[in-house]
Amino acid sequence: MKVYDGSQAEQATTGQPERKKVGIAEYAVTTDGAALTTSGLGSCIGVALYDRETGAAGLVHVMLPRYDEGEGARPKFADTGVEVLLEEMERVGAHRGSIEAKIAGGSDMLDFSENGSSIGSRNAETVRETLTDYDIPIIGEDIGGDHGRSLRLESTTGDLVVKSASQDSATL
Repeated sequence: MKVYDGSQAEQATTGQPERKKVGIAEYAVTTDGAALTTSGLGSCIGVALYDRETGAAGLVHVMLPRYDEGEGARPKFADTGVEVLLEEMERVGAHRGSIEAKIAGGSDMLDFSENGSSIGSRNAETVRETLTDYDIPIIGEDIGGDHGRSLRLESTTGDLVVKSASQDSATL
């Protein structure tokens, strides 16, 4: 398996568009055709936003449902991660009225909850609520199950490619 390190030399030799890796509790936005990628989505959720009018695309990898003051960076949480990604999308010219969302992740791989509501399902619920609050429609999703996922957001088309070890790849 080839690991892409984002180097300019590799981009030049492969002729592929630039790839920007998004780690846990991180986000990235592009307007230049770069592919945005993230991996290691278990209970975490990848939220992909795309504005077809401007071509702006963004991806955030959220880890926990709700932000509590002092607990970490805003992109770490489903509620504030969506918010910070939307803010950055608008900063680069995206229009909220033409942004669409695709979401993936939220598996119940390790459920240690005592109340029957896993981190994955709570992350998914919070992402959905937050997107609804901002009037951002979810047009595709691959949520739940018991398997991990990796994502690639093709910023030229808005396609979200979801890969997992236990299932065939899917494009949302």
